[in-house]
Amino acid sequence: MYFKQITTPGLGCFSYVIGCPAAGEMVVIDPKRDVQDYLDISREEGMKIVHVIDTHVHADHVSGAQELKSHTGCDILLYETSPVDYEFAPLKEGQRLVIGNAGLKVVHTPGHTPDALSLLVTDFTRGNEPWMLLTGDVLFVNDIGRPDLVGDTKLDEQIQNLWNTLYVKFSQYPDSLEVFPAHGAGSLCGRGMSSKPSSTLGFERRHNAMLRYESYEAFHLMMSQDFPARPKSFTHIIQTNTHGAPLLERCPLDLAMNPFKFEEKMQTGAIVIDVRDAAAYAGYHIPGSLNIGFEPSLANWVGMTVDPKSNILLVVESKDDYERMRIELHRIGYDNILGYLSGGIQAWVFSGRPVDNLYIDSAQSLQNCQDEGKDISLVDVRTPGEWHNGRIPGAINISLADILDGMFDLPDDAHHILYCAGGYRSNIAASYLQKHGYWNVRSLAGGYIAWNRAGYAIDK
Repeated sequence: MYFKQITTPGLGCFSYVIGCPAAGEMVVIDPKRDVQDYLDISREEGMKIVHVIDTHVHADHVSGAQELKSHTGCDILLYETSPVDYEFAPLKEGQRLVIGNAGLKVVHTPGHTPDALSLLVTDFTRGNEPWMLLTGDVLFVNDIGRPDLVGDTKLDEQIQNLWNTLYVKFSQYPDSLEVFPAHGAGSLCGRGMSSKPSSTLGFERRHNAMLRYESYEAFHLMMSQDFPARPKSFTHIIQTNTHGAPLLERCPLDLAMNPFKFEEKMQTGAIVIDVRDAAAYAGYHIPGSLNIGFEPSLANWVGMTVDPKSNILLVVESKDDYERMRIELHRIGYDNILGYLSGGIQAWVFSGRPVDNLYIDSAQSLQNCQDEGKDISLVDVRTPGEWHNGRIPGAINISLADILDGMFDLPDDAHHILYCAGGYRSNIAASYLQKHGYWNVRSLAGGYIAWNRAGYAIDK
C-alpha cells in the first residue's frame, strides 16, 4: 500500500494519497485546490487517480476535487447526505473501497458537520486489521472539531453528534489504531491542535482533554463556548465547496500593472493588500492599503480582514511573492485577484503618487511616553485569553477580530498605539484603522514580547 500525508502550510491542512502501485490506482482524500502535488505522485508512482474523497464540505479551504476531476476524470465521492449541488458518487456507512492491496471503510462521523465521514484504512499486505483512521475534522491531535460552523440553530445537535462519534462510535476501535486528521496547528477548525501530524487513538484517549469528560453535560458546556473567531471567508468557502469550485483556469489573468493602471483599478473599489513586512510597510505605503504580510497563518488573516468577493490588488517585492500570494488566496476562494504593482512600491513612489507611513514605536519610547504622562491610547489587539495572561499597564483590550467587525469605540483624533504578541496583528489593525480615517495610529515594534523582554513591569 502507498500512503502519503501532504501538508498545506499556513492553513494547517492535511490531505492524503492512498494507493497501490501494483494495481496502478490511487485515491486522494481532502485535496487542496492547487493539485500539482497529487498529479506528480500519480505520474511518478504510475498510479491513476480513480477517486477523490472529501470527508465533509470544508469551511476553511476550497477543495481540489473539481480540479482533479478536470485533470483526470476521476469520481468525486462524498457521504450520501452531503448537501452539495454537483454530481458525486454517494458513500454509505460501512461501505468498502478496495484499491489493490489498500482497503478503505466508510464511517459516518458527524459532529464537525452533519455529513462528515472518516475512513478506516487497511493494508492487506500486512493483514486484515485496520491500521489507521483518517478522521477528517472530527478528531485532531490534542483537539476535536468545532461544532458551530453549521450555525447556532444546530449547535446542540452537533455537540450531541460529536459526543456520539468520539465517545460511542470510536469506543469500538483499539488504542493501537493510528489517527491521521485533516488538520493540524494553524487551522481554525478547532481550538488547540498539536503541531504533530498524527497520533494513536489510545494516546488521544489518555492525553486529549476533549476525550476525557466523564459526562455529556460537562462536554456540552465546554463545547458551547469560546470558539475561535470565524473569518469572513468561511461562509464563502462553504458556498464555493457546496456549488463546486470553479476551475482555476477561469480566474482572472495575472497582470503586472504600472502605477497608472494600478491606481485606476483602486478607484473602482479594489482592495490593496501590501504583503511586505511590518517595517517595510511602515516606511511608506499606498494610502488605504492593508498590511497583511507573509507568515504561516496569512490565509486566516486575509479571511478575517477582506471580503472574499472583493477585487484584490497586491503590492509585492517580486513576481515569486505574487505567485505565492496568489496560491494562498486561491486556496481560500479569493479568486478576483486583478494583479500586482509592477516594480513594487518603488514604482509607485517614483511615479510621484502620494504615500502614507505608519509610525512604529519601540518598547522604550512607549515607556518614556508613560513615564512623562503623555496622553496616549494603548490598545491590545490580542485575544481576551492572551490579555488575561498578561498585558502592558494602561492598555485596553479590543481584539483584532472586534476591530475588523467594527466593534470598538475609539476617538479618531487621538494618539493610539496598538500592540499584539509580536507586531503582526497590530500592523493589520493599524493599517485597517488608518484606511478608515484614524490618522494617528501606531504599532508597537515587537509587541508584547518586546515589552516583556525589555524588562518592564507586566500587569496581570
